[in-house]
Amino acid sequence: MSHSKGQLEARISEAIIKFEREYMGRGPEEAKSYLVEDLVVVRLRGVLTPAERQLARSDVNEQGRNLIKQVRMELLERGRPLLEEIVTTITGQKVRSLHTDISTVTGERIIVFSLNSPVLPPEAP
Repeated sequence: MSHSKGQLEARISEAIIKFEREYMGRGPEEAKSYLVEDLVVVRLRGVLTPAERQLARSDVNEQGRNLIKQVRMELLERGRPLLEEIVTTITGQKVRSLHTDISTVTGERIIVFSLNSPVLPPEAP
């Protein structure tokens, strides 16, 4: 059964939202996924809790921002096998690596999955 690029991107976004809700305890306000050759790029908006936003806003020496980033990175790292399974199941490609960062200013998180092969054949010119 073949899926369009848009359908695959939507399925990835929905699965990542579900992961964030169930594993991280709170879902993002918005999620958008992009398939780019052998990459899956996921942008999550509104991922910080109200307490994290307050800590980031009132943080003069950036200690709180760094703590938020550390905790979020560690949580995501522990959930990494689940995330890799989600992406592998939807794309049919094994995940080679996962990269992520979170902005404590905008409340946006980016997750990039590098895959073994492109998900879709190249589009004809």
